[in-house]
Amino acid sequence: VDERERSSAEQSRGTFFDTTPDHQERHRLTTLAEAMADKAELVQKAKLAEQAERYDDMAAAMKAVTEEGSELNNEERNLLSVAYKNVVGARRSSWRVVSSIEAKTDSSKTPLTKEYREKIEAELNDICKEVLDLLDKHLIPKATPADSKVFYLKMKGDYYRYLAEVATEDNKEAIISSSQEAYQNALDISIKEMQPTHPIRLGLALNFSVFYY
Repeated sequence: VDERERSSAEQSRGTFFDTTPDHQERHRLTTLAEAMADKAELVQKAKLAEQAERYDDMAAAMKAVTEEGSELNNEERNLLSVAYKNVVGARRSSWRVVSSIEAKTDSSKTPLTKEYREKIEAELNDICKEVLDLLDKHLIPKATPADSKVFYLKMKGDYYRYLAEVATEDNKEAIISSSQEAYQNALDISIKEMQPTHPIRLGLALNFSVFYY
């Protein structure tokens, strides 16, 4: 009985020491180090995917980096932007080609072309909504420097604009309004806090002008 009691007491002491602040801090630092290692590996994977021109893989890696939770640095931010720009750009280009073919196709072949266009539209919608979800849940709330805020709000305006390109008349007006609001918010911040020649501010001006055009 004494042996069992001593063993139980030792286990209790072990549990106590395992929950001391020092142990908790070590555990926190270990977890943080593992997360940083995972993040670094994902960023490296994104760079490799970019070189291989596998942009879907690149986007998946940078999505995981974003969802990890910490604010992106400039390099990570640019990798995310490049990845999704290429992923969505391929669908936008395909949509324009198929829409042009649909307009010229005789009526007997139209259903097949229409079905293919709608498939591309569904992919494009999913990609845009994925980006907008990342922006609203992770990127914009955590953005602290002015250039990051403007960058992400510009990005938000861009992806609503891409949605508007393939939207039906029922929801097109609301999507256009969301795009304009994001661009305007970005412009307001850029005027207050950024130099007129800042590359991100210039990029915003260009994309906002495309929106109006």
